[in-house]
Amino acid sequence: MARIDQLFFETDEKTPADDPRLQELDVLSALVEEYEKEHYAIEAPTLSETMNARLTENKWSQKQLAAILGITAPRLNAILSGKANPTYEQARIISTRLNIDPAIVLAV
Repeated sequence: MARIDQLFFETDEKTPADDPRLQELDVLSALVEEYEKEHYAIEAPTLSETMNARLTENKWSQKQLAAILGITAPRLNAILSGKANPTYEQARIISTRLNIDPAIVLAV
């Protein structure tokens, strides 16, 4: 990482592509990226995790969130606990009203 830092400050957008320092920086950066993917992979958050984060961020109760989403409290509880998936219409509302990426809501 120290070498990457050094090379980063020795090169810029004007450095020619065939400059050995830039090539070394590219190789080292790719190696670090591959290592991090293998050993420190960051998984996409689940819908349950994301919705629970929204509850905390906005200081809402589950009852308040159920009202915002227009679903019953037991149904919301099942979604928040990961025991149930939202219907298509519920997924659309969750994504829109809570500003959650549809890919997270649909678990794709």
